[in-house]
Amino acid sequence: MTVDLNDPVAVAKASADAMWKNDRASQNLGMTLDHVAPGTATLSFTVTRIMTNGHDTCHGGYMFTLADSAFAFACNSYNRHAVAQHCTVAFLRPAFAGDRLTAVAREISSMGRNGIYDVRITNQNGEPVAEFRGHSRTIKGTHLPTPA
Repeated sequence: MTVDLNDPVAVAKASADAMWKNDRASQNLGMTLDHVAPGTATLSFTVTRIMTNGHDTCHGGYMFTLADSAFAFACNSYNRHAVAQHCTVAFLRPAFAGDRLTAVAREISSMGRNGIYDVRITNQNGEPVAEFRGHSRTIKGTHLPTPA
């Protein structure tokens, strides 16, 4: 498949496809990649019993992972390898087994090799569950072949 590298939406989708192919963590947690475009991505999953903690709520690490995956797809949407440099999360309300959580990542700032992305996780009722902020840093490499 040939991708028009001048089409930002096509580049974002092809970059996401290339990443998704090897993203065993997100896939094995049952995440779905619902949307990707330049600087934004939406992923979701359903909380399972195995994801609950001693309070019978979704373990924060799983919510962090969902947000981190959405962040990763958003900051890698420009056909440049990008990694997390710093991330924070605030948990706003509990999630429970059976809840469908959706993480929407959006770019706040991108300058040089650095980016800032906010991710909001909501439940199936649209209620905010967590807020995540990630700082990205681009590294060497691209997801798609580039012309010589």
